[in-house]
Amino acid sequence: METVFIRWTWLRAVLHNGWWLVTSVYLVVDAGLSPAQLVLIGSVQSAFALVFEVPAGVIADTISRKWSLVISQVLMGTAMLATGLFESFPALLATQVLWGISWTFASGSDVALITDELDRPDRINLVLTRAARAQLTGAATGLIALGLLAWATRRDVTIVVAGVAMMSLALYVAFRFTEHNFELAPLGGVVGVPTWTARWSTSWTTFVRGVTLVRRSRAILLIFAATFLVNGASDAAGRLTQKQLIDLGLPPSILWFTALGVVGLVVGALVLRLVTNRINGSHAATDYALAALVGVLSMLLLGFARDPVVGAIAVVLLNGIVTPLTRVISTIWINTRTTADIRATTHSFLAQLEYLGEIVCGVTISTLAGLTTLPIALAGCAVLFAATAVLMRQPTGDRRPSTPG
Repeated sequence: METVFIRWTWLRAVLHNGWWLVTSVYLVVDAGLSPAQLVLIGSVQSAFALVFEVPAGVIADTISRKWSLVISQVLMGTAMLATGLFESFPALLATQVLWGISWTFASGSDVALITDELDRPDRINLVLTRAARAQLTGAATGLIALGLLAWATRRDVTIVVAGVAMMSLALYVAFRFTEHNFELAPLGGVVGVPTWTARWSTSWTTFVRGVTLVRRSRAILLIFAATFLVNGASDAAGRLTQKQLIDLGLPPSILWFTALGVVGLVVGALVLRLVTNRINGSHAATDYALAALVGVLSMLLLGFARDPVVGAIAVVLLNGIVTPLTRVISTIWINTRTTADIRATTHSFLAQLEYLGEIVCGVTISTLAGLTTLPIALAGCAVLFAATAVLMRQPTGDRRPSTPG
């Protein structure tokens, strides 16, 4: 199951990241969206995902994690395919909303599934780190493959092809994934109570238990707050990157953005390999804070660069250090502090904080970009990263040496 899971992670990253590379240029060059519209799409997308996230996590904990992933793949492929069929802002907003909803059925379900199926508490953190590296190398492969396809054909055609392939990946999950160690949540055994009523009661109990766990753990609350800030800053910055680089003089060719993305992902894979042991131990909080400080540097470099070379270096720092480090640390941080019966639900809470950060911080940065300039908006992202670094230097209240932080 470990090999199957990592291979699926790699394949999904190939399609998702290659698609997003082409789509990010498509939205700017073909659809002609403004900086404010680009960030607004992310905020609206996150608002819908925020609503769906916890119900999707509870479904994964009470019904099936495997079939939650199948649903995710079908919805994701549909949204990706539809993006290449439209250029109007309302239509693109709708496709991105569906794309955001599709991720709610996967976030938490994937980690919970492999944790239960592996059933090796001593190994799961290493497997999750391996999966994170596979995601980065797969992303690099996707950037090259789909970037070249878009260059040789057309951007909209490439977007549609990626969507069809992502939808087909649902078959891989359906036929190759197992779910032997997942115990279906009991319905209470009340005679005469309709199944759907009993299932709702069980789902509500799962939700309440997840909330109780979070409220009692200072360490989880700390990583939730950091995730809110980091994801808000990263998402807003990621949606402004292409616009800023083009304004700095980088040619709007898909090949340039492909090369830049590949470099960032390779750097990210190397960084994760170097710090694998640290992020599984007591240095996790420090490493998270250091990654946030790198985010401050990258945003200031990108915002006030005078040429595309400096801007490109800033993007590599963001994509190669900040994003992969903070994401894998937060995933392991949560996974080691929850239990099997509410694992997907707790990870869904973390995803909710990601979406909430994208909404609140995204709207703020979008407003700042509309009222001032793009460099000032990127400086606003730097402030969010700086606040995260300060936050992660606070005591976690968790004395367990075997878990991060």
